Amino acid sequence: MWILCLYLMGLNLSNRQIAQELDLDKDVVQDMTTQLREGIDQSKPEVNLSGSVECDEVYVTAGHKGQPE
Repeated sequence: MWILCLYLMGLNLSNRQIAQELDLDKDVVQDMTTQLREGIDQSKPEVNLSGSVECDEVYVTAGHKGQPE
């Protein structure tokens, strides 16, 4: 169940959509996604940049407002 939840998170599904897909309560899915995100954040390596660093423009979509059909 956890692997499926992580996979669906990777597809950028909302917690509500994940709950529907996995036939779970939305509160359970909220707890699962929170724990997964915290675990990912804790396990990422610390990155120290040095020397010249360049970056390009990045556009990030925050998602849709409301519940689009």
